[in-house]
Amino acid sequence: MPRADGLDVLVSEVGPRDGLQSVASLMPLEHKMAWIDAEALAGVREIEVGSFVPAHILPSMADTGDLVRHAKAIPGLTVAALVPNLKGAQAAVEAGAHKITLPVSVSETHSLRNVRRTHAQMIEEAQAIAALLATLPPGRRPSFEGGLSTAFGCTLEGLVADATLTRLAEALMQAGCDEVGLSDTSGYASPSEVKRLVRLVRGVVGEEALSGLHLHNTRGLGLANALAGLEVGITTLDASLGGLGGCPFAPGASGNIVTEDLVFMLQAMGLKTGIDLERLVEVRRRLPGWLPGEASYGFLADAGPPLGFSGEAAVAAR
Repeated sequence: MPRADGLDVLVSEVGPRDGLQSVASLMPLEHKMAWIDAEALAGVREIEVGSFVPAHILPSMADTGDLVRHAKAIPGLTVAALVPNLKGAQAAVEAGAHKITLPVSVSETHSLRNVRRTHAQMIEEAQAIAALLATLPPGRRPSFEGGLSTAFGCTLEGLVADATLTRLAEALMQAGCDEVGLSDTSGYASPSEVKRLVRLVRGVVGEEALSGLHLHNTRGLGLANALAGLEVGITTLDASLGGLGGCPFAPGASGNIVTEDLVFMLQAMGLKTGIDLERLVEVRRRLPGWLPGEASYGFLADAGPPLGFSGEAAVAAR
Protein backbone atom coordinates (compact mmCIF):
# COMPACT_ATOMS: atom_id res chain seq x y z
CA MET A 1 0.00 0.00 0.00
CA PRO A 2 1.41 3.48 -0.86
CA ARG A 3 2.11 5.77 2.06
CA ALA A 4 -0.08 8.83 2.60
CA ASP A 5 2.91 11.00 3.58
CA GLY A 6 4.57 10.83 0.16
CA LEU A 7 7.48 8.71 1.38
CA ASP A 8 8.37 5.32 -0.04
CA VAL A 9 9.68 4.17 3.35
CA LEU A 10 9.29 5.64 6.82
CA VAL A 11 12.46 5.15 8.86
CA SER A 12 11.44 5.18 12.52
CA GLU A 13 14.31 6.02 14.88
CA VAL A 14 14.19 3.85 18.02
CA GLY A 15 17.62 4.63 19.47
CA PRO A 16 16.41 6.85 22.34
CA ARG A 17 14.33 3.90 23.55
CA ASP A 18 15.72 0.58 22.34
CA GLY A 19 19.27 1.85 22.14
CA LEU A 20 19.51 3.52 25.53
CA GLN A 21 17.70 0.77 27.44
CA SER A 22 20.54 -1.59 26.53
CA VAL A 23 23.65 0.41 27.43
CA ALA A 24 25.21 0.92 30.84
CA SER A 25 25.58 4.69 30.52
CA LEU A 26 22.76 7.05 31.43
CA MET A 27 22.46 9.76 28.80
CA PRO A 28 21.52 13.13 30.35
CA LEU A 29 18.13 14.54 29.40
CA GLU A 30 19.65 17.51 27.58
CA HIS A 31 21.66 15.19 25.35
CA LYS A 32 18.59 13.11 24.57
CA MET A 33 16.75 16.28 23.62
CA ALA A 34 19.65 17.38 21.43
CA TRP A 35 19.66 13.97 19.72
CA ILE A 36 15.93 14.11 19.00
CA ASP A 37 16.12 17.72 17.80
CA ALA A 38 19.04 16.97 15.49
CA GLU A 39 17.43 13.91 13.92
CA ALA A 40 14.19 15.80 13.35
CA LEU A 41 16.17 18.57 11.63
CA ALA A 42 17.74 15.88 9.44
CA GLY A 43 14.26 14.90 8.28
CA VAL A 44 13.52 11.88 10.49
CA ARG A 45 9.74 11.92 10.86
CA GLU A 46 9.13 9.37 13.61
CA ILE A 47 11.16 8.83 16.78
CA GLU A 48 10.44 6.41 19.61
CA VAL A 49 11.69 8.61 22.42
CA GLY A 50 11.39 6.22 25.34
CA SER A 51 9.45 3.66 27.32
CA PHE A 52 6.97 4.23 30.13
CA VAL A 53 8.37 1.60 32.48
CA PRO A 54 9.16 2.01 36.19
CA ALA A 55 12.44 3.83 36.72
CA HIS A 56 13.72 1.15 39.11
CA ILE A 57 13.54 -1.38 36.26
CA LEU A 58 15.05 0.80 33.53
CA PRO A 59 16.59 3.98 35.01
CA SER A 60 17.49 5.17 31.50
CA MET A 61 13.76 5.59 30.75
CA ALA A 62 12.90 7.68 33.81
CA ASP A 63 12.62 10.91 31.79
CA THR A 64 10.40 9.57 29.00
CA GLY A 65 7.51 11.85 29.91
CA ASP A 66 9.76 14.91 29.66
CA LEU A 67 11.04 13.70 26.29
CA VAL A 68 7.54 13.20 24.89
CA ARG A 69 6.51 16.68 25.99
CA HIS A 70 9.65 18.15 24.43
CA ALA A 71 9.48 16.21 21.17
CA LYS A 72 5.80 16.74 20.47
CA ALA A 73 6.52 20.47 20.05
CA ILE A 74 8.67 19.67 16.97
CA PRO A 75 6.59 20.29 13.84
CA GLY A 76 6.01 17.25 11.63
CA LEU A 77 7.47 14.73 14.08
CA THR A 78 5.52 11.67 15.19
CA VAL A 79 6.44 11.00 18.81
CA ALA A 80 6.28 7.32 19.70
CA ALA A 81 6.69 5.50 23.01
CA LEU A 82 6.64 1.92 24.24
CA VAL A 83 4.12 1.04 26.96
CA PRO A 84 4.26 -2.32 28.78
CA ASN A 85 0.79 -2.07 30.33
CA LEU A 86 -2.25 0.13 30.95
CA LYS A 87 -0.42 2.24 33.53
CA GLY A 88 2.28 3.01 30.97
CA ALA A 89 -0.37 3.88 28.38
CA GLN A 90 -2.03 6.28 30.81
CA ALA A 91 1.31 8.05 31.33
CA ALA A 92 1.92 8.19 27.57
CA VAL A 93 -1.51 9.71 26.95
CA GLU A 94 -0.95 12.26 29.70
CA ALA A 95 2.38 13.27 28.17
CA GLY A 96 0.84 13.53 24.70
CA ALA A 97 2.50 10.71 22.70
CA HIS A 98 1.28 10.37 19.11
CA LYS A 99 1.87 6.61 18.92
CA ILE A 100 2.15 3.86 21.52
CA THR A 101 3.39 0.30 21.13
CA LEU A 102 2.51 -2.55 23.46
CA PRO A 103 5.17 -5.32 23.28
CA VAL A 104 3.61 -8.78 23.21
CA SER A 105 6.18 -11.55 23.01
CA VAL A 106 5.28 -14.56 20.89
CA SER A 107 7.58 -16.50 23.22
CA GLU A 108 5.66 -16.68 26.48
CA THR A 109 8.94 -17.35 28.31
CA HIS A 110 10.25 -14.02 27.05
CA SER A 111 6.96 -12.32 27.90
CA LEU A 112 7.26 -13.45 31.52
CA ARG A 113 10.88 -12.27 31.63
CA ASN A 114 10.25 -8.97 29.82
CA VAL A 115 6.89 -7.73 31.15
CA ARG A 116 6.05 -10.42 33.74
CA ARG A 117 2.79 -11.31 32.07
CA THR A 118 1.36 -14.28 30.22
CA HIS A 119 -0.13 -14.06 26.74
CA ALA A 120 -3.65 -13.93 28.17
CA GLN A 121 -2.69 -11.12 30.54
CA MET A 122 -1.11 -9.10 27.71
CA ILE A 123 -4.27 -9.39 25.61
CA GLU A 124 -6.20 -8.12 28.63
CA GLU A 125 -3.78 -5.17 28.82
CA ALA A 126 -4.39 -4.46 25.13
CA GLN A 127 -8.14 -4.48 25.69
CA ALA A 128 -7.81 -2.12 28.66
CA ILE A 129 -5.58 0.26 26.68
CA ALA A 130 -8.00 0.27 23.74
CA ALA A 131 -10.84 1.06 26.14
CA LEU A 132 -8.83 3.97 27.56
CA LEU A 133 -8.09 5.34 24.10
CA ALA A 134 -11.75 5.07 23.09
CA THR A 135 -12.60 7.62 25.79
CA LEU A 136 -10.33 10.25 24.23
CA PRO A 137 -11.33 12.80 21.60
CA PRO A 138 -9.86 11.98 18.16
CA GLY A 139 -7.24 14.72 18.40
CA ARG A 140 -5.76 13.27 21.58
CA ARG A 141 -5.94 9.60 20.67
CA PRO A 142 -2.53 8.09 19.87
CA SER A 143 -2.28 5.32 17.30
CA PHE A 144 -1.99 1.94 18.97
CA GLU A 145 0.36 -0.78 17.74
CA GLY A 146 0.67 -4.30 19.06
CA GLY A 147 4.35 -5.14 18.73
CA LEU A 148 4.84 -8.88 18.27
CA SER A 149 8.25 -9.39 19.89
CA THR A 150 10.35 -12.52 19.30
CA ALA A 151 8.21 -13.13 16.21
CA PHE A 152 11.02 -15.00 14.44
CA GLY A 153 12.48 -16.88 17.39
CA CYS A 154 13.67 -16.52 20.97
CA THR A 155 16.98 -17.13 22.72
CA LEU A 156 15.02 -18.43 25.73
CA GLU A 157 12.56 -20.68 23.91
CA GLY A 158 14.02 -21.27 20.44
CA LEU A 159 11.69 -21.28 17.46
CA VAL A 160 8.15 -20.08 18.04
CA ALA A 161 5.05 -21.64 16.49
CA ASP A 162 3.34 -20.00 13.52
CA ALA A 163 0.01 -20.74 15.16
CA THR A 164 1.00 -18.77 18.26
CA LEU A 165 2.11 -15.81 16.16
CA THR A 166 -1.09 -15.66 14.11
CA ARG A 167 -3.29 -16.22 17.18
CA LEU A 168 -1.69 -13.31 19.01
CA ALA A 169 -1.79 -11.04 15.95
CA GLU A 170 -5.50 -11.71 15.50
CA ALA A 171 -6.17 -11.30 19.24
CA LEU A 172 -4.39 -7.93 19.33
CA MET A 173 -6.45 -6.59 16.44
CA GLN A 174 -9.65 -7.88 18.05
CA ALA A 175 -8.59 -6.25 21.32
CA GLY A 176 -8.52 -2.86 19.61
CA CYS A 177 -5.02 -2.31 18.19
CA ASP A 178 -4.82 -0.21 15.03
CA GLU A 179 -2.00 -2.33 13.65
CA VAL A 180 0.55 -4.99 14.52
CA GLY A 181 4.29 -5.04 13.86
CA LEU A 182 6.78 -7.89 13.71
CA SER A 183 9.92 -7.65 15.82
CA ASP A 184 13.07 -9.75 15.43
CA THR A 185 14.01 -9.24 19.07
CA SER A 186 16.65 -11.98 19.16
CA GLY A 187 18.10 -11.72 15.66
CA TYR A 188 16.63 -14.99 14.41
CA ALA A 189 15.14 -13.69 11.15
CA SER A 190 16.33 -14.49 7.64
CA PRO A 191 15.11 -12.90 4.40
CA SER A 192 12.99 -15.92 3.51
CA GLU A 193 11.39 -15.96 6.98
CA VAL A 194 10.68 -12.23 6.82
CA LYS A 195 8.74 -12.71 3.60
CA ARG A 196 6.96 -15.82 4.84
CA LEU A 197 5.86 -14.42 8.18
CA VAL A 198 4.76 -11.06 6.78
CA ARG A 199 2.53 -12.92 4.33
CA LEU A 200 1.35 -15.30 7.03
CA VAL A 201 0.32 -12.56 9.47
CA ARG A 202 -1.26 -10.42 6.76
CA GLY A 203 -3.36 -13.43 5.88
CA VAL A 204 -4.91 -13.12 9.34
CA VAL A 205 -5.02 -9.36 10.01
CA GLY A 206 -5.09 -7.91 6.49
CA GLU A 207 -2.45 -6.09 4.48
CA GLU A 208 -3.07 -2.63 5.93
CA ALA A 209 -2.69 -3.85 9.53
CA LEU A 210 0.95 -4.89 9.08
CA SER A 211 3.26 -2.29 7.53
CA GLY A 212 6.26 -2.25 9.89
CA LEU A 213 9.24 -4.34 10.95
CA HIS A 214 11.62 -3.96 13.89
CA LEU A 215 14.83 -5.77 12.95
CA HIS A 216 18.08 -6.52 14.72
CA ASN A 217 21.48 -7.13 13.15
CA THR A 218 22.54 -9.74 15.70
CA ARG A 219 23.75 -12.21 13.07
CA GLY A 220 24.54 -9.74 10.30
CA LEU A 221 21.29 -10.07 8.34
CA GLY A 222 19.63 -6.81 9.34
CA LEU A 223 19.76 -4.97 6.01
CA ALA A 224 19.08 -8.16 4.03
CA ASN A 225 15.98 -8.68 6.14
CA ALA A 226 14.93 -5.06 5.62
CA LEU A 227 15.25 -5.52 1.86
CA ALA A 228 13.15 -8.68 2.06
CA GLY A 229 10.50 -6.71 3.93
CA LEU A 230 10.43 -4.08 1.21
CA GLU A 231 9.92 -6.80 -1.38
CA VAL A 232 6.68 -7.86 0.31
CA GLY A 233 5.37 -4.32 0.76
CA ILE A 234 6.66 -3.25 4.17
CA THR A 235 6.80 0.57 4.33
CA THR A 236 8.01 1.27 7.90
CA LEU A 237 11.38 0.12 9.21
CA ASP A 238 12.70 0.73 12.72
CA ALA A 239 16.40 1.49 13.13
CA SER A 240 18.79 2.86 15.73
CA LEU A 241 21.50 5.46 15.29
CA GLY A 242 24.88 3.76 15.47
CA GLY A 243 23.19 0.36 15.79
CA LEU A 244 22.58 0.83 19.51
CA GLY A 245 20.13 -1.48 21.15
CA GLY A 246 18.85 -4.90 22.04
CA CYS A 247 16.52 -6.32 24.63
CA PRO A 248 18.02 -6.46 28.15
CA PHE A 249 15.70 -9.40 28.96
CA ALA A 250 16.66 -11.55 25.95
CA PRO A 251 20.22 -12.93 26.25
CA GLY A 252 22.33 -12.21 23.19
CA ALA A 253 19.77 -9.86 21.60
CA SER A 254 22.21 -7.26 20.37
CA GLY A 255 22.14 -4.50 17.86
CA ASN A 256 19.31 -2.85 15.93
CA ILE A 257 19.89 -2.16 12.26
CA VAL A 258 21.91 1.04 11.84
CA THR A 259 19.78 4.07 10.94
CA GLU A 260 22.36 5.79 8.77
CA ASP A 261 23.31 2.59 6.91
CA LEU A 262 19.63 1.79 6.30
CA VAL A 263 18.91 5.28 4.96
CA PHE A 264 21.91 5.04 2.64
CA MET A 265 20.69 1.70 1.28
CA LEU A 266 17.18 3.02 0.73
CA GLN A 267 18.35 6.18 -1.00
CA ALA A 268 20.82 4.24 -3.15
CA MET A 269 17.80 2.20 -4.28
CA GLY A 270 16.04 5.42 -5.28
CA LEU A 271 13.51 5.32 -2.44
CA LYS A 272 12.19 8.47 -0.78
CA THR A 273 12.82 8.67 2.97
CA GLY A 274 12.63 12.44 3.49
CA ILE A 275 15.96 12.30 5.33
CA ASP A 276 19.04 14.41 4.64
CA LEU A 277 21.75 11.74 4.80
CA GLU A 278 24.62 14.17 5.35
CA ARG A 279 22.86 15.74 8.33
CA LEU A 280 22.00 12.31 9.71
CA VAL A 281 25.65 11.24 9.59
CA GLU A 282 26.57 14.45 11.44
CA VAL A 283 24.16 13.43 14.21
CA ARG A 284 25.75 9.97 14.30
CA ARG A 285 29.20 11.51 14.77
CA ARG A 286 27.93 13.33 17.87
CA LEU A 287 26.84 10.07 19.49
CA PRO A 288 30.21 9.19 21.16
CA GLY A 289 30.14 12.55 22.90
CA TRP A 290 26.72 11.80 24.33
CA LEU A 291 27.62 8.22 25.31
CA PRO A 292 31.34 8.16 26.16
CA GLY A 293 32.84 4.69 26.17
CA GLU A 294 29.81 2.97 24.62
CA ALA A 295 30.28 1.00 21.40
CA SER A 296 28.47 2.01 18.25
CA TYR A 297 28.31 0.27 14.91
CA GLY A 298 27.80 0.76 11.20
CA PHE A 299 29.81 1.58 8.12
CA LEU A 300 28.59 4.83 6.60
CA ALA A 301 29.75 7.07 9.44
CA ASP A 302 33.33 5.89 8.88
CA ALA A 303 33.42 5.46 5.11
CA GLY A 304 31.06 8.27 4.14
CA PRO A 305 28.85 8.15 1.03
CA PRO A 306 30.55 7.38 -2.31
CA LEU A 307 32.01 10.37 -4.15
CA GLY A 308 29.25 12.13 -6.00
CA PHE A 309 26.45 10.24 -4.23
CA SER A 310 23.19 12.12 -3.91
CA GLY A 311 20.14 10.49 -2.42
CA GLU A 312 17.89 12.98 -4.20
CA ALA A 313 19.54 12.21 -7.52
CA ALA A 314 19.04 8.49 -6.97
CA VAL A 315 15.35 9.06 -6.29
CA ALA A 316 14.98 11.25 -9.38
CA ALA A 317 16.69 8.65 -11.55
CA ARG A 318 14.49 5.79 -10.36
